[in-house]
Amino acid sequence: MLALKSVALFVLAAVLEIGGAWLVWQGVREHRAAWLVGAGVIALGAYGFVAAFQPDAHFGRVLAAYGGVFVAGSLLWGMVADGFRPDRWDVAGALVCLAGVGLIMYAPR
Repeated sequence: MLALKSVALFVLAAVLEIGGAWLVWQGVREHRAAWLVGAGVIALGAYGFVAAFQPDAHFGRVLAAYGGVFVAGSLLWGMVADGFRPDRWDVAGALVCLAGVGLIMYAPR
């Protein structure tokens, strides 16, 4: 049950961080509405709180593992939001990162 909670928190963190960064990108780089930047900043701030709810008490472990979720999530976000098509090396790299998440967070200790 703790692993399920942890995975859900990783997904929420990724949505907030990647989504927030994407909103800032849209507002600044793509010259869209200024409110997108504000919404992005709020989402990025909210992301900062999510890690505190992870069941594992070790900040370094949680953030290191989240890095792998961020890599895979960023590629997925690009596919959905921007029509990005990852190549086989992108996919392979994301799978390696997700394997790292599994080792770091869920390997027996």
